[in-house]
Amino acid sequence: MLAFQKNLTNRFFALLSLPASAMGFALSVQIAALSWLLTTQYGLDLHDVGLVWAAGPIAGILGQVIIGAISDNIWFWGGRRRPFILIGGVLAALSLLALPNIGIISSAMGVDGILGVAVLVALTLDLSINVSFNPTRSIIADVTPKGHERTKGYTWMQTVSGSFGVLAYVIGTFWNNFALIYIGVGLVFIMSVVPPFFVKEPQALGFADPSTPNNKLGFWKGMLVIQPLWGFLIYSIYAMSLQILNIKDTHYYAEAICLAITLAFIAKTLLAKEQRNPDGTSETGFKKVLAAHSFTWLGVQSMFIYIIGFINQNHPSLNDTESGQVISGSFLVLNLVAAILPALLLEPLAKRLGRVKLHTYCIITMAIAYLVLSQLGTSTISIYIMMGFLGIGWAATISLPFAIMSVKVNAAKMGLYMGLFNLSVVLPQLVSSLGVGKFIEQVADKNMLFVVCGVCLAISAVCWFSVKEDIHQQIDA
Repeated sequence: MLAFQKNLTNRFFALLSLPASAMGFALSVQIAALSWLLTTQYGLDLHDVGLVWAAGPIAGILGQVIIGAISDNIWFWGGRRRPFILIGGVLAALSLLALPNIGIISSAMGVDGILGVAVLVALTLDLSINVSFNPTRSIIADVTPKGHERTKGYTWMQTVSGSFGVLAYVIGTFWNNFALIYIGVGLVFIMSVVPPFFVKEPQALGFADPSTPNNKLGFWKGMLVIQPLWGFLIYSIYAMSLQILNIKDTHYYAEAICLAITLAFIAKTLLAKEQRNPDGTSETGFKKVLAAHSFTWLGVQSMFIYIIGFINQNHPSLNDTESGQVISGSFLVLNLVAAILPALLLEPLAKRLGRVKLHTYCIITMAIAYLVLSQLGTSTISIYIMMGFLGIGWAATISLPFAIMSVKVNAAKMGLYMGLFNLSVVLPQLVSSLGVGKFIEQVADKNMLFVVCGVCLAISAVCWFSVKEDIHQQIDA
């Protein structure tokens, strides 16, 4: 073990953050360029764009849970997380290279139509990102203690990742999205392949206490653990089936039923008492985190996918390049705030207020900013200002929940639980792609996008109020 890892120095936390930053950069490229590329270069409508984006959550469902469970129980190439970081990083770089060449790939394959190839490329990219994302996050929990250092690890992850995210949107705003994609290929490859060789992983993860209820987790037990997400899961299966069978559903009966199921199971979860095991873990606490985090991502992902419709409605005079620059500029501001806040402000505030309480406050600010933005779309300056406020919640969303959930589960099953936790991201993403997309395409006023986002974040904030602070945080405080 190198000295900077043994002493948990800032240099170590920065290096430890680079693989996750590589995947974050790949995701930033996808967010900034994919919808723009598909609508302006290949002529797909918003509904088809939503279908392409649905490939990512599907990859997340398969990739993160399976890879997380496998990485908990194997050891090769000098680690349990390292091999998947290396493999995923290389594949992600190659997939980014394919993005601007979808038309060429389609012609080379002799395929008549862009949509199928776009879905294939997006699925490959997202599967690659998800192969690496779980290990890059799990390794932080593997090599840090549960207390303040765990929070520091994840806030540093977001600061470094957010800084590269800012770079991505600077390139997209002041250069162009094609330059962003090709630069991303090199950065993703380097940041994925080099850092893992300087981090020593522990061969033993936590302890396997037979009295801990979540020590053994089969399929049905796993389904019970993710009960707050059942409504999202049912709707995702239903909506994907309609897409595969090419059935058009112009009503919202299924959406209403699945929303009722979701709210019922979330209410059941929130009302349950959060009891802790001797090692400080809590299955009920983990469920509450799933419930709260899911509605955060339903709102956030809807913004990422459909902001192009919001921009086109409120700024019809912009050409394709200019609309892409406004989107990149908006996400630049969002990620600039999210890069500055975690290590500079969120880490010390979390030590004083507690991770859960601080995160809840940040989610409330995000809900308010979304609702305000729904009324201020005609001014690009107003959009940029409100994106700054949204950055507060975004900074918290991609840092604090990892630290919160990691102390509520068995350390020996961290990869598996990190994968299950990711379902609170990918299932809402599917609902956003397949359900919210249908609503946004049909509604005349695209400003309703941010009303939907604001309501989702408000529900998330209510859920976070029910999550207990972990005992290690209380001891640190």
